[in-house]
Amino acid sequence: MSLGGLFVETHKSGVVGSTVKLDFLVREGQIRADAVVRRAEPGRGFAMKFTTVSEEDRSHLEALINRLRHSSSPETPAF
Repeated sequence: MSLGGLFVETHKSGVVGSTVKLDFLVREGQIRADAVVRRAEPGRGFAMKFTTVSEEDRSHLEALINRLRHSSSPETPAF
């Protein structure tokens, strides 16, 4: 996931060029976006590029990405 789009792992195939409406609720708030399927990998999933995200939802998306980035980075050892 990035500010530009995301990859969805699924066994279902996306159709390149098709549009998708995304609505998801996370700790940071609701995020609504329109996206277009840019790449499909049969049996693995598909990549989508965001085409529309409101300013309010973009701030929630940025906060989510920051949280995920920090939670997936290795912890700094305490000395």
